[in-house]
Amino acid sequence: MKPPSAPHPNARDRQREETREQILRAVARQLEAGQMEDASFAEIAREAGVGERTVYRHFPTREALLGAFWTWMQGQAQAQTLALQSQTQPVVAERPRPSPAMPRIRETIKASRDTHRPMRILLATDAWEPQVNGVVRTLTRVAKELRDMGHKVEVISPDQFKTFPLPTYAEIKVAIGVYEPVQERFKAFEPEAIHIATEGPIGLAARRICVEWKLPFTTSYHTRFPEYVSARLPLPLAAGYAYMRWFHKPSGRLMVATPTMRDELSQHGFRNISSWSRGVDTEAFRPRRQDEPDVFEGLARPIFLYVGRVAVEKNIDAFLALDLPGTKVVVGPGPQLDELKAKHPQVVFRGARSGEDLSAHFNCADVFVFPSLTDTFGLVILEAMASGTPVAAYPAPGPIDIIPNSGAGVLAASATEGLREACLECLKLDRKAVRTFAERFSWRACAEDFVRNLQPYPEPEKTRFWRRLRRLARVRRRRPEAA
Repeated sequence: MKPPSAPHPNARDRQREETREQILRAVARQLEAGQMEDASFAEIAREAGVGERTVYRHFPTREALLGAFWTWMQGQAQAQTLALQSQTQPVVAERPRPSPAMPRIRETIKASRDTHRPMRILLATDAWEPQVNGVVRTLTRVAKELRDMGHKVEVISPDQFKTFPLPTYAEIKVAIGVYEPVQERFKAFEPEAIHIATEGPIGLAARRICVEWKLPFTTSYHTRFPEYVSARLPLPLAAGYAYMRWFHKPSGRLMVATPTMRDELSQHGFRNISSWSRGVDTEAFRPRRQDEPDVFEGLARPIFLYVGRVAVEKNIDAFLALDLPGTKVVVGPGPQLDELKAKHPQVVFRGARSGEDLSAHFNCADVFVFPSLTDTFGLVILEAMASGTPVAAYPAPGPIDIIPNSGAGVLAASATEGLREACLECLKLDRKAVRTFAERFSWRACAEDFVRNLQPYPEPEKTRFWRRLRRLARVRRRRPEAA
């Protein structure tokens, strides 16, 4: 029975949906015949009566195809059940039996999502060391965890190219002349899975290669780029979101850190969104021991701390303007540092800190304040909690997904009011309970989430593609010699 579907606005959409169902029914026939494990996209295309490119256009990877088929099968079963329930006559109807293909499809999906199968994973990012921010900490730690899990990871990052300082933000270096070198890195590494973490020059080059070569890839949304640009330049949010939709549209999966961010991007027209958790190093960030010195000795208590980039999009001024007892401390570099120092002479600015010194600033503070409204997660929130320091924040993406009912922090009443009250309420929280909550998060779970979200190039198409590419490269090298 064909599942009920919403009306389509035009004939093209109806044709696309019919073609998609043809392909899914072909998968069902392959599974029932026990041939799906070895079936290629070409065989599925022949079974469906469509071209192989059509199959790839609808389902760029084997995992995407199997996942869509499983959802479709569930929809069919649900439609049959609803049809039986809607019958007005009291007839005895046999409960619809699941297709014999279902157990096999479960096994196939499980196998395709095996986080322990070693893969060659290529990571393209414009954010990397020596930059110090949550994006870099996430990517470097995930890369380490992936290698520990047995995967081979190739990172393409700005430190491998000539760079220039980002206008209005000199601490961030932007790579130039990257397209051809990135292309060569693709050929040399022959990745099984590709992840593009950022939307800068390296991300753009990797995206172009994937689109031109028809390679499946995934992306992630680490920074609220439209809000970031709008805060610095006279550009409307709509322009930033139009660019971001264009950038992420070909991605097999767009990974986001929180449900709130997922819902927000969905409202802006983004598709194929998947959750990707974050982690925290609970050994590096830990509560202060009694025999350790207080890095804030001599300052009036309580200490209200901010750690992160000192930039306009972080909304730090909203924190520094609060009427709070004790001392406000800001840790971190950034383009707004001099401006805020001049405007708030009573605030203690400690500049950039790292390692054990940074950890000590976290665990010696009384409250960590996170005033940002533009972050997608806020890794420093978990780092503060792991240090036993409760967090006060506005109800923005990140805090609103972590803090409620955690016992590890307090949210302000709104995005503009109540941060002072949240800071004072945090002073009453149990620091041991704050630490206990942070221990739920781990980098290994974050890395496993990442692998499950990847879109590996399906076998045997992967092997054929890279073999064909090597052959073409050899032919091109021989041509000048023959001339």
